[in-house]
Amino acid sequence: MKPLIKYIGDLLARFQILGTDHSLGSRVEAETLLNKLVSDRKVPGMAISVLKDGLLFYQKGFGHARIESDHRIDPESTLFRAASASKPIAATALAKMIKERIIDLDAPFHHYVPYFPKKEYEFTIRQLASHTAGIRGYKGKEYALNKPYSIKESLVVFQNDPLLFRPGTAYLYNSFDWVLVSLAMQEASGLPFEAYVKEKVLNPLGMRKTKPEIPNAEEKDQAWFYTKRKIGFKKAVEVDNRYKLAGGGYLSTSADLVRLGQSYLDFTFLDPQISSQFLTPSIIDGKSTYYGLGWEVSTHKEGHPYFGHTGNSIGGYSNFYVYPENKMVVAILINCTDPKIQHLLDHIISIWLGKNTRAEP
Repeated sequence: MKPLIKYIGDLLARFQILGTDHSLGSRVEAETLLNKLVSDRKVPGMAISVLKDGLLFYQKGFGHARIESDHRIDPESTLFRAASASKPIAATALAKMIKERIIDLDAPFHHYVPYFPKKEYEFTIRQLASHTAGIRGYKGKEYALNKPYSIKESLVVFQNDPLLFRPGTAYLYNSFDWVLVSLAMQEASGLPFEAYVKEKVLNPLGMRKTKPEIPNAEEKDQAWFYTKRKIGFKKAVEVDNRYKLAGGGYLSTSADLVRLGQSYLDFTFLDPQISSQFLTPSIIDGKSTYYGLGWEVSTHKEGHPYFGHTGNSIGGYSNFYVYPENKMVVAILINCTDPKIQHLLDHIISIWLGKNTRAEP
């Protein structure tokens, strides 16, 4: 009798998590597609957490954290490379620093980092955070650097290159911008960047698992990271992402990321007047860049407004979106370099949002 009671209890709990405002067919369709991504060997593993109206709507792990050892995935504890979903974490810390009047968005970068080589034009913290400063992106194998640079030491990679355009006149997404933002934050506060983020963002929001990735210090809950081959997956090359912690160096769980997203819907963690600046896209030549300060700001394919971030790094791929009109937060973390499935993830999110469209696997 007890096993039957437990089975019924688990089943009821599962339907409570999945929610009651969607048809059973839609819920089954979403989970079928997610399982198919693993069975078709499109991803090694993934963790998914979804909040709706501040409550857990869906949460599950699929596939393997470590293929070689059949290590399973727990969305609450399995650590993935957050990739560029690290930028909203850093942006939230920057917003806190502005509230504390430690840093000024419109101050010149050199006010905080006077030792950075002078360029033809000055640029501001705001322009760095919005990718309109003119700093270049990766060249060659810089994307996969495996050197133990500190944030300051990493300047040698790009500090002597000229700006690509006059600040404020164009948009170029890159992670070096946020290397510079984090350096300015560090210099302005007198605290290591990671220490400030932990004290002001991670601890208050209960993001207890989120942390910098330390090479060769693998934890029991850390996923292994892969790249896709024609058949199956292979271990990704070793990288050291500590220097670009703000732009793409955090390890996190899907459960931690939705906690961050929910804090923006609750309007209790940040001053709304400050956060609105971060969630307003820049306008260049009358056109939106669809990017605020550390946040993508756009609409889902069916017109649902969102802010969040997509991320791709060596051995990691992430979707982190907040849909304010739907009061929904979605975090999807995958332990593989870009698996080329974004169209399917968009379709699955459409199902959760209440739209049931068709997408070919």
